[in-house]
Amino acid sequence: MALTRTKTKHPYITRRKGYCGGKPIIAGTKFPVHSLVIYILRQGMTPEELIEEFSYLNLAQVYDALSFYYDHKEEIDKEIRQDTEEYWIKKIERENGKNSSLLG
Repeated sequence: MALTRTKTKHPYITRRKGYCGGKPIIAGTKFPVHSLVIYILRQGMTPEELIEEFSYLNLAQVYDALSFYYDHKEEIDKEIRQDTEEYWIKKIERENGKNSSLLG
């Protein structure tokens, strides 16, 4: 029997076109899901440490953001890759290379 995938609701996560680049954020804040993922999964901060550092967040929001991440892992991982200085330097260099070739 094939498993059917149920769409999970994430009440603490929102995104709006024209707000924070349309990226998923914790509702009522400007805190991006990808930043939370970096703090917890990449830097090793615990959810409790995160809410101590960012006192406007609560554990339910943090765990919902982590759940959202695992439901949208490919998208959020792409955001993380694109949110680095190295990415933007290479992007600007590529664009400048294209522009300079047009100048002659």
